[in-house]
Amino acid sequence: MTTVSPSPAAASATQAEAASSGATAHRAAPRRVRSAASRLIRAELRLMVREPLTLTFVFAFPIVTMLIIGGSFGTAADEEFEGTNPAHWYVASYLTVVIAATGLIMLPVHIASYRERGVLRRFAAAGFGRWSFAAAQVVTGLATIALASVLLLAVAAPVYGVPAVHDWWRVVAGLVAGSVAFVSLGVLLGSVMPSARSAQAVGLLLFFPSFLLGAGGPPPDVMGDVLRTIASVLPLTLVTQAVRGPWLGLGGADVQLLVVVGLAVVALTASARRTAL
Repeated sequence: MTTVSPSPAAASATQAEAASSGATAHRAAPRRVRSAASRLIRAELRLMVREPLTLTFVFAFPIVTMLIIGGSFGTAADEEFEGTNPAHWYVASYLTVVIAATGLIMLPVHIASYRERGVLRRFAAAGFGRWSFAAAQVVTGLATIALASVLLLAVAAPVYGVPAVHDWWRVVAGLVAGSVAFVSLGVLLGSVMPSARSAQAVGLLLFFPSFLLGAGGPPPDVMGDVLRTIASVLPLTLVTQAVRGPWLGLGGADVQLLVVVGLAVVALTASARRTAL
């Protein structure tokens, strides 16, 4: 039997069609990954705002403690608060409490519960992109911080007033870098904790000393030497100084901002590698 070979023109057409189909499939795959990741982000956002732990520590706790502590020191300028209004000092500081609550409590518990129930394996089996889970958690954490911060300022405005921002770009840079650093740290903690209960215990153990010494407690001038030394090296203290200084006109805090940016890069890289599906 004679075998008929395709003509060069037909072979070229076939190859072109195959290449076109391959290119179409190649373009479609990233679109499917992006679509799956966007669905995951939307689902995570809905879940976060329904969790009692999130509502308590990220939304309610910073507002309640800001109102109590801010009212305790009054609104007259005080040397212990670097000559500023104590209430404004705490308003500028408590945005970083939101950041810490999100990174040290909310995210680790949420992610550890996923690991405990085997949800991450199901994500991988369902064909989600390798970095989709880490990206979804980072986006969810940043969105939660933004929403809780707006709510905190909305409550503070009629009670104490929101202090004028002296240096916008440094304040924004400090908030963004601090948020990325703590959200990434939360993702990393959640990925190494064996259970949600252990993540909650470790998160609370890290959160409250950081909160009391680094943002929401007494000003450094009234602390003892030992506590002031410990507070000065806490990541939350650095984030708070990088935000509060330029906000209240107390200095640019450039060194603190650079350290926080470095922490954000390291933590983001480590969390992305650890949580890759």
